[in-house]
Amino acid sequence: MNPPTPGVPNWVDLGTADLADAIRFYTSLFGWEAEVSGEEYGGYTTFRLDGRATAGAGPLYGEGQPTAWSTYVATDDADEIAARVEAAGGKVLVAPFDVMYQGRMAAFLDQAGAPFSVWQAGTMRGADIFDVPGALTWNELTTRDLEGSAAFYGSVFGWVARESSVSGMDYIVWEHEGRQIAGMQAMDGDRWPDDLPPHWMIYFAVADCDDSAAYAQSLGGRIVHPPTTLPIGRYAVVDDPQGGTFSILQSA
Repeated sequence: MNPPTPGVPNWVDLGTADLADAIRFYTSLFGWEAEVSGEEYGGYTTFRLDGRATAGAGPLYGEGQPTAWSTYVATDDADEIAARVEAAGGKVLVAPFDVMYQGRMAAFLDQAGAPFSVWQAGTMRGADIFDVPGALTWNELTTRDLEGSAAFYGSVFGWVARESSVSGMDYIVWEHEGRQIAGMQAMDGDRWPDDLPPHWMIYFAVADCDDSAAYAQSLGGRIVHPPTTLPIGRYAVVDDPQGGTFSILQSA
């Protein structure tokens, strides 16, 4: 099996105030199986789809830390990325450290304050399945500083920001070595509350957006943005019962 491609998002995980309830919610919603680790990993849970790793979840460790999903970008040198983040005007939140023999990780804030992480694979590669119902399908930065973010991620990962359009809305597609690997949009207009910080949104693929949104609500989740049709497909934004926000996408 080939190693993860450096510079490409390849893992997401959830820090949650109620891990047991998160396991209930997500296994029901996406048909995931939960593989709970031992005490040495703090009960960290790997969600699997058809036996393949698709996402993770663990408890919150910081006081006042909100329940939230995190995007990880693959790297072959977490320490080098940490140095680039600081040089580009970002902040190292968690310095690179080894997760037993599974890999090496670090967590950062970009120049505008959006959190993200990197994963340097050991025995754990990251996600093994993408772009099918129940799996990760897209990662998207929402920010109030498009120009600064283009410079930051270009410096840190070598990404190129290409202008695009989604339903007449200005949109940026991130490219890495000619491959479209993520997106970026500006937090402007009335749809973005003033107190909402910049963040990375994750999208999970679903077979039917409306059915999945309704089912998430029946499981105790909340529909933040109702199912909406775009040229790329139909999507909705959902909060899990603990307030972890994610999106679902039914591809066109």
